[in-house]
Amino acid sequence: MKIKVSSAALFSRLTSINRVLNSKNSLPILDCYLFEVDGQKMSITASDSETTLVTSVELIESDMNARFCIKAKTIQDSLKEISDQPVTLDIDLDNMKIVGQYKNGTFSIAGERADEYPAPHNIEADAQSFTIKQNVLLTGINQSIFATADDEIRPVMTGIYFDFTPDCLVFVGTDGRKLVRKKEFSVKSEQQMGFILPKKPANILKGLLQKGDATAELTFNDKMARVETTDFTLTCRLIDGRYPNYNSVIPQNNPYKATIDRSALVSTLKRVLVFSSQSSAQVKLAFKKDLLTVSGQDVDFSTSAEERLICEYDYPAMNIGFKGTLLLDILGNLECNEVIFELADPGRAGIITPAEQKEGEEILMLLMPMMLND
Repeated sequence: MKIKVSSAALFSRLTSINRVLNSKNSLPILDCYLFEVDGQKMSITASDSETTLVTSVELIESDMNARFCIKAKTIQDSLKEISDQPVTLDIDLDNMKIVGQYKNGTFSIAGERADEYPAPHNIEADAQSFTIKQNVLLTGINQSIFATADDEIRPVMTGIYFDFTPDCLVFVGTDGRKLVRKKEFSVKSEQQMGFILPKKPANILKGLLQKGDATAELTFNDKMARVETTDFTLTCRLIDGRYPNYNSVIPQNNPYKATIDRSALVSTLKRVLVFSSQSSAQVKLAFKKDLLTVSGQDVDFSTSAEERLICEYDYPAMNIGFKGTLLLDILGNLECNEVIFELADPGRAGIITPAEQKEGEEILMLLMPMMLND
């Protein structure tokens, strides 16, 4: 069989799905892409058995329908340095020899039969489906994934929790020290349901979802989830387990509130952290009437720093310690000019929110304090 396709279009599609592949796979066939030709369209699949990503490319010419596999690295390296031009692939389905022809030359590579490639997961049984703007998924993932855990001690906390409620869709990420709760009021469910999206497919979606008004179809059951757009379909296995009651760890009564310029605080923290302990990265926030003092020290190397910031604060003086690097993570994932710190006492979690929430959403970030020595 012969197919003709734009080299740039094909290489672009291969690059977009390459992140699914593992460096080592349990099945050798998963080192390959699966190509399925149907008329003038060719779908391309990459999978690691847990996560599967499918995209497609329009063909210039095709003389028959067929399925075949090519090792991912081989086909990508073959196309990488070819300028944008039509490439003809002549596939011998008997011996799986593939010859590529382009303006200035040819190449020959070995293909593999598609029979051993795993069948796609079926998630239609007991599945729920929602049409959601891609930008909603993108911002929800972006603002919560950094707070998820990296260790496997509690697997449920290594992913993003999608909590569908009658009022909104809630994105949650936590590692026990920091927590993000992002509410999106444009998405509602008649009954409460949810799932935990693993970190790998979440990171892949970050690179595929579009900003703007384009939509995606999100379908899930208790084991699998699928995100489908006009450009790709991602299917993944979900994390099994019960997500912790995230609302129960958020302090409800926080009498002390301070409004601070976010970018100024970020700059201050970066400077002070240079002089803080490299092991603990602790910074002290000292609040008093309309003034915040940020300080850090490293007693082992006799270094210290202190900076003052103007803020809106009209409560009794209070000192609280935080891990500065985690506080920077939180501030860096908020899109606002000013933030509000809601505090109760130095031993309770601090809540950080935008001074002005965007229309149709509400985001809250929580950070556990560190005990101060003085």
